[in-house]
Amino acid sequence: MTVSKLDHYNLRAPRELLDRLCEFYCQVVGLSIGTRPPFSNYGYWLYAGEQAVVHLSQADEDEVCSVDVVTTFGHAAFACRGRASFERRLSELDINYEVAQVPESGQIQLFLKDPAGNGVELSFDKDDR
Repeated sequence: MTVSKLDHYNLRAPRELLDRLCEFYCQVVGLSIGTRPPFSNYGYWLYAGEQAVVHLSQADEDEVCSVDVVTTFGHAAFACRGRASFERRLSELDINYEVAQVPESGQIQLFLKDPAGNGVELSFDKDDR
């Protein structure tokens, strides 16, 4: 069971704010818009060199994203190895999680919440069993 690095973080917001976030991260921070898998919702993947480090995703219409407090943070993602060990550990600790698969790449994602309610993603190569 090993975490190898922080992969990216995701911000969710209504479309207007999402576009402003994209502009900020590109113009102010210096990231660039790059390739993004064909997810069902609108968004951007912002790159530092060849690494997509910020993912911006359009919030669902019924999703509440308060802008007067810091709530656009969706999750922090960690590139991991040893999926079975992680899942076993989560079960032992009675931590609920959801499993998803990224379109095209087949990458497996485990999504859970930290004690404060922030989203956490543990990402695994499709061949990591």
